[in-house]
Amino acid sequence: MARLKTSLWVSALVRRINDRGDFCVIARKGDPDAGQIWVEVDHLNGTMSLYSPAPANPDAEGREFVLRFDRVEAMKIGERLAQEAEFDPDFWVVSVETRNDDIGLEVVSSL
Repeated sequence: MARLKTSLWVSALVRRINDRGDFCVIARKGDPDAGQIWVEVDHLNGTMSLYSPAPANPDAEGREFVLRFDRVEAMKIGERLAQEAEFDPDFWVVSVETRNDDIGLEVVSSL
């Protein structure tokens, strides 16, 4: 099964999160066809979480994510995203502001 283009998948995520009343924007645009997607979540209490793409899984039906950082200070998230930008300039960052713990991602593990 062909995978959705990244730009379409990200647009759908942004719309779905905004439609439920939370705030979501594209903070960084990457490759529209196959860029990796990272999701940063501001919990509106001084902490943030970061989801990164899970390792490739040929059996996965959709995109899977790993919870890389859970409720840490914003500086730690910024540092990790800056590191990723040096390695892969074509990645996307989606920013979410919510008090909800479930943002609708398929999370397969935590680091």
